[in-house]
Amino acid sequence: MDISDIATQDYVEVDAEERLGKVRSLFEKSNPKGVIVTRAGGAEYVGVITQKQLLSSHIEENTRAASIANPEGNAPKLTRTEDVRDAARKLVEGGSKVAPVFEADQLWGVLTEDDILEAVLDNLDALTVSDIYTEDVITVGEDDNVGVVINRLRERGVSRLPVLDDDGDLTGVVTTYDLVEFVTRDIEKTTRGDRRGEIERMLDLPVYDVMSSPVQTTTPETAVEDAVRVMLENDYAGLIVTPAGDATTVVGVITKTDVLRALSYTEEEHMDVQITNIDLLDTISREDVRDGIEKVAGKYSKMSVQHAHVRFHEHKERLRGTPLIQCQIRLRTNKGQAAGTGEGYGADNAFYMALDTLERNVLEKKGIQSDEEYQGQLLRKLGEL
Repeated sequence: MDISDIATQDYVEVDAEERLGKVRSLFEKSNPKGVIVTRAGGAEYVGVITQKQLLSSHIEENTRAASIANPEGNAPKLTRTEDVRDAARKLVEGGSKVAPVFEADQLWGVLTEDDILEAVLDNLDALTVSDIYTEDVITVGEDDNVGVVINRLRERGVSRLPVLDDDGDLTGVVTTYDLVEFVTRDIEKTTRGDRRGEIERMLDLPVYDVMSSPVQTTTPETAVEDAVRVMLENDYAGLIVTPAGDATTVVGVITKTDVLRALSYTEEEHMDVQITNIDLLDTISREDVRDGIEKVAGKYSKMSVQHAHVRFHEHKERLRGTPLIQCQIRLRTNKGQAAGTGEGYGADNAFYMALDTLERNVLEKKGIQSDEEYQGQLLRKLGEL
């Protein structure tokens, strides 16, 4: 299946010279997956602005849209004849929920993660949430302030955090959308003179004041099709996973990105490795990343790895012009997940630091029994799209 029938020309567009304040208001009014930035009356494509960029941007409201339209992890460019699996992989690796679609080098429309999920929904009934959800969950407490939450979202590259009370029970969830809406709404109430003080006040507020509650949850046994229907019908980017009969204990999170990642699994001779923010790779290649992970996994024959996800994130700090990079590696194995995180100046240093951590963590899983049929079963469940 290609994307020609599911891409849309219905998208939100702004001129490259538009103020960032206007862009923020568009997100509040329309809640788009992203805003397309163009020049010359729409003739020239400039880039995409997403909620994540607005949340991480300290730029003044009068700054022009073009200045943040092409940041790290900018939306990938697609063609109208792109295969849906390839498009899903590019969205995942670009860390984006929306991508521009071109025809003969001209901007034709956009493709969102929702477009893909709606098109393949009927193929997801045989998968369960336990097949693809993320077990390594980052949480915050009700008393943590908004500033802490924003930093945690940035550092981890996630869009939602479960909120726990003093007993460790789930009481709410805070998302990128919640924070963008909250900050945008309150900034519009302030005057130019007191804006800085108002922002500082908002950052000190407890997350309890901005979180969503009650929380929409799902269980590991739920069919992915049912979980995705809930997400699409309520415009949720993800759901908190809790045990059946217990809606207060967090065991994981399933997001639309997790589903897209599963859709892009491939049957290859080598391990299936996906890289988010692949544009940060400089002195190493995709093959170097894959080979390094295969060597670590290959040392322990009793561990069966079905899928690997590598995420790079660039910090502002630099050393002689080389940026500080964080690398996160996550392996999905037949007996759970193994992960490693590291930081270094340049993607290669960050990757090998993360790889060392991963190797130490994999040592703890040496007793895992192999399940070589898992990946083939998962691919058969997905079916041919």
